[in-house]
Amino acid sequence: MFSAASPVIGDSRTQSSGGPGLQPHGRDFLLLRAAAGCVCRRCRFRVAAEMAAPGDGGTGPGPGPGSGSGLKRLAAAGDLRSVLITSVLNLERLEVDLFRGQHHWVPATRRLFGGQIVGQALVAAARAVSRDLQAHSLHCYFVRAGDPKVPVLYEVERTRTGKSFSVRSVKAIQHGKPIFICQASFQLAQQSPVQHQFTMPTVPPPEELLTQEELIEKFLQNPNLAERYRKHLNKIQAEDVPIDIKPVNPPDIFCAQPQEPKQFFWVRARGYIGETDMKVHCCVAAYISDYAFLGTALLPHRQYNIKFMVSLDHSMWFHAPFRSDHWMLYECESPWAGGCRGLVHGRLWRRDGVLAVTCTQEGVIRVEENPNQSKL
Repeated sequence: MFSAASPVIGDSRTQSSGGPGLQPHGRDFLLLRAAAGCVCRRCRFRVAAEMAAPGDGGTGPGPGPGSGSGLKRLAAAGDLRSVLITSVLNLERLEVDLFRGQHHWVPATRRLFGGQIVGQALVAAARAVSRDLQAHSLHCYFVRAGDPKVPVLYEVERTRTGKSFSVRSVKAIQHGKPIFICQASFQLAQQSPVQHQFTMPTVPPPEELLTQEELIEKFLQNPNLAERYRKHLNKIQAEDVPIDIKPVNPPDIFCAQPQEPKQFFWVRARGYIGETDMKVHCCVAAYISDYAFLGTALLPHRQYNIKFMVSLDHSMWFHAPFRSDHWMLYECESPWAGGCRGLVHGRLWRRDGVLAVTCTQEGVIRVEENPNQSKL
């Protein structure tokens, strides 16, 4: 029920044309050149490998040298790597199959963000499989509220290792009790003539749309906006969410009329991740998938004030390779709500029309019985 140490640039003491503390063709120098699009083809594979930052020989993001809370120093040094890789999904290995995760962003509810827990759990599971296996599904339950004031421990159980499929079970623990349980399944790549998928919805491209921040700024310019909603929008605007979001059909915040329980977002990780182990991009997609997902079930019920809304469970299926730092269309819909619960389905589409990920979530939704007032 939820609403890492980062590598610091400039470890080397050698001066170079890449700037203070950067060696020519060294790790940090390559990363900065990659961000500027100046890396030769020979070095691109090295750049992609550095972006994955496995750290301890496992798969997926991991702690690197110079660990510490160095996000501001990263930005100051011109490091454009995604904070989702350098910090949010960067777990500290404490023992074999035991990891510790920190918190980067805590929602206004002061509960842990569910996407962070799902993403970090998948990182922990991915550290316990060989590099040639790729994540194909995960199924999670949020069993207790998370505490944003303390780290989360992730305990991995190697449930089964087969020839084609392997299962890893992950338990997230705080204060000695599980707050989240997850089973992730990994598969060795296999070819099959049995293939089909739905057709991607036709929507405007991201280049033609405003970001969430730009939309909020537009709403805040309305002089008639009620103060309580102005404060709420300012709070959202101040949040340091490491995701770029462009709503395709943003709801009119000045209208409480019921809307169809369906919405579209163009989404991507902020910063550069690059072509690397697909498990890295799956972990990032797990983080992204929980953002604004359950809210889809509230679109037909916008006349009510929310008292309580939390995730109960979350499932994902990974279908095709994708880049989580490239724009993907997140199609969200809610086929049902009732009994203080809401069900949502989601699909992440690549820009070329390939269905990359499918998601499902159910959550608790409790509202005030009396409809709210106009926002103007």
